[in-house]
Amino acid sequence: MSATHILVVDDEPDIRGLVKEILEDEGYAVAVAENGEAARHALRDRRPDLILLDIWMPDVDGISLLKEWAEDDELPCPVIMMSGHGTVETAVEATRLGAYDFLEKPLSMAKLLLTVERALEADKLQQENIGLKRRAPQVHEPVGRSAVMQRLREQVKRIAQHDTWVLITGEAGSGRETFARYLHSQSARKERPFIDLSVSSLAGGNAARELFGVEEGEHTHYGSLEKASGGTLLLDEVADMEWEAQSKLLGALDSGSFLRVGGSEPVRIDVRIVAITQRNLEEEVRAGRFREDLFYHLNVVPLNIPPLDEHAEDVPDLLNFYLDYFATHEKLPYRRFSVGAQNFLRNYGWPGNVRELKNLVQRVLILGAGDEISQKEVESALGAPPPVQIQTLDGLVSFDQPLRQAREKFEKAYLDYQLEKHQGNVSKMAKEAGMERTHLYRKLRSLGIEIKERR
Repeated sequence: MSATHILVVDDEPDIRGLVKEILEDEGYAVAVAENGEAARHALRDRRPDLILLDIWMPDVDGISLLKEWAEDDELPCPVIMMSGHGTVETAVEATRLGAYDFLEKPLSMAKLLLTVERALEADKLQQENIGLKRRAPQVHEPVGRSAVMQRLREQVKRIAQHDTWVLITGEAGSGRETFARYLHSQSARKERPFIDLSVSSLAGGNAARELFGVEEGEHTHYGSLEKASGGTLLLDEVADMEWEAQSKLLGALDSGSFLRVGGSEPVRIDVRIVAITQRNLEEEVRAGRFREDLFYHLNVVPLNIPPLDEHAEDVPDLLNFYLDYFATHEKLPYRRFSVGAQNFLRNYGWPGNVRELKNLVQRVLILGAGDEISQKEVESALGAPPPVQIQTLDGLVSFDQPLRQAREKFEKAYLDYQLEKHQGNVSKMAKEAGMERTHLYRKLRSLGIEIKERR
């Protein structure tokens, strides 16, 4: 696993050497460039995690380089500007173009290290926020106290200590991505990027561009494999990957490097790949839709996430987690589920798994009112069918009640019907019901049914 990579661009050899030495002492990997052209070459060789950029250089100034890099909608990484004779206007322009900060020379090494640390942390938080907006809430530790969840968490912790690739299977919405992120957070790569790539974007000629990136003149566009360098690349629904994209990815994995589109220098791969799918990849291989050699590359360690109905005892914990999440992060009013609602949800089938549960919590917080979420409100929010009932002479018997109560009500209705039918004749009634007369009398008394009224 590679260390955080910093590029130092400055035309003064003493400053380049001093900054490089200090940063390397702090555990960073450092490359240097003496001018703008060398900086361009350095960016083509490898995507840095941060750039320290001098403003005044002999061939091209730092502001011009910043403009050039910012033309790609966003800078390739955080940029900290340095200058010995900058102006307020220069600092403002650099900030407008996206620079993280502006340091004056002579450099204070304590301030330099603090600014570098803050810039890297801000970039990490920005990437996490992008993920949170695109996806369901990311849980660093999967929720649940069931034996199933405890076993899975321990299994992931063990896997995380080894730099192996992982294939995560399970139904949609079961929490596969949550476990992938948890795996990353428990590994030695946790401080490096976690890049989520939907393989549906790898269509046709776009596969190589998205995976490997592009070199166009002075501009370098980094692909997902390079953005995830040192960290984890998640291949989302890998079974949907087109055959051509499978071949391109396999070629890179076999050689350990790749060429950007339009590039001539190989880029080394340093990434853990985690693939997730809801389909059986072995069946896809047998059907000729997935390359067998790529399957064996990805399936080093398999991890299956069970559907929610197989660990339904975790439903209350999940409900409470999402209640807290939406109240805290989306400022929705906090409410609590009644005991009846929780019992109902523990016995619900959850065809959409954890994702359906999360959506339910959000729905009742947005649409409901009052401190408590009732079972009736939950059934309505789920679009549950009306309770199953049977018609009796004494009204309706609901199936949505404890068995003992339902059985007593049914028996009373049944015996009432038999008494009416046989006009209170217990002998005929016992024969039709298939009961001994003494047992029938006891049952009638226990249910409070009077015989005399029917004669």
